[in-house]
Amino acid sequence: MSDYEVDLFVIGAGSGGVRAARIAAGHGARVAIAEEYRIGGTCVIRGCVPKKLLVYASRFADVFEDSAGFGWSLPAEPTFSWPDLIAAKDKEIARLSGLYEQNLTRSGVAIHRQRAVLDGPNAVRLADGTRVTAKTILIAVGGRPVHDDFPGCKLTISSNEALDLAELPRRIVVAGGGYIALEFASIFASLGVETTVIHRGAKVLRGFDEDVRDDVHAGLAARGVRFVLSDHIVSVEDGADGKTVRTKCGETIAADEVMLAIGRRPLTPEIGLEGAGVECDHKGAIIVDDTSQSSAPSVYAVGDVTDRLNLTPIAIREGHAFADTVFGGRRTAVSYQSVPTAVFTTPEAASVGMTEEVAREDGHEVDIYKTRFRPMKATLSGRDERMLIKLVVDAGSQKVLGVHVVGEDAAEIVQAAAIAVKMGATKADFDDTVALHPSAAEELVTLRTKWTG
Repeated sequence: MSDYEVDLFVIGAGSGGVRAARIAAGHGARVAIAEEYRIGGTCVIRGCVPKKLLVYASRFADVFEDSAGFGWSLPAEPTFSWPDLIAAKDKEIARLSGLYEQNLTRSGVAIHRQRAVLDGPNAVRLADGTRVTAKTILIAVGGRPVHDDFPGCKLTISSNEALDLAELPRRIVVAGGGYIALEFASIFASLGVETTVIHRGAKVLRGFDEDVRDDVHAGLAARGVRFVLSDHIVSVEDGADGKTVRTKCGETIAADEVMLAIGRRPLTPEIGLEGAGVECDHKGAIIVDDTSQSSAPSVYAVGDVTDRLNLTPIAIREGHAFADTVFGGRRTAVSYQSVPTAVFTTPEAASVGMTEEVAREDGHEVDIYKTRFRPMKATLSGRDERMLIKLVVDAGSQKVLGVHVVGEDAAEIVQAAAIAVKMGATKADFDDTVALHPSAAEELVTLRTKWTG
């Protein structure tokens, strides 16, 4: 008979926590999980999923406009209802959250719908005062948007509130230059909102390939997004006609909403880490080893709370690997190499592997193969649109180090290409693959001339 009430207590029922709980229960562990908000976590409730639904909605205007070039005649001017979209989004999110809960229940996981904090290395304290002892504790509480500190900062919203606005603003200012900022800027601009992006850096999408950064910026600018770079907000004032945004460099911008998308931080304050002997880094992220174990041997952590690679599929893999290691008797570590990622702007961007810049910095002599072209769909629609496909290849081994795509269905293309990159495919392997014609992705296997520009 165990000295503990449960074998595993999971704090946080997001993607990583839910996967860990289910797999551990499948290995025979007695598992409990606590969630103070809604089951499903950031991705399902206020992140990837609802955002992608809004992305789909934002692209229909292009579809209606392009259809004329293919013989379609719409009977009337299409109209858009933001409240209807948000209601449909909320319905789908509720359905998905319910499925997560059902899967936990079917796995035999006990669910506590309340906040939980550590009460030492082998116990948690629930909001109702109940103390539960556990042999192992997993922290999977995720992260939260960063809030800046300037006069009027309380007048701003984050990506959380942007997904639940009661009405579509006429004008919005988005602060930030990462994928969250640009995705929301793209959504709002495509829905007819006057959109301004303010970013401290000289270029957006830090960490992506330079060609991707340039092409996404140009594509968004062509769609009406105004960029204010190398600048930042110093104040926001409320007035009769909305808000007034002032920047360090002297810009004054009128807006109905101001959204901050300037980063995220692990949600670690006030959850009892210090008392349990769990160490964090300067950002508040829990420090863990390759099996997700913290400095307290009984406490583990997965997902954004560890700030390793903040992607939902990574959190899921970390949770699964943790459960297999601790309860399945099979030590498992997650590989963070060649992980694909996407930016769901319009134009869309996706990458896997090394950027050209990182490859060179890493000591590789590289061959670059890239092309920009007008996709077939744009020929009849008349839309001024270009795609980018770029391969970064090690000059010696001819191994494909990176694949970068900007344009329609970039994420779908890169997901398939990621398999080849992960397996160590060479340029010759790509060349030996018969093209699927007509498609944009065939350029991956038909690029023959090295880029010399």
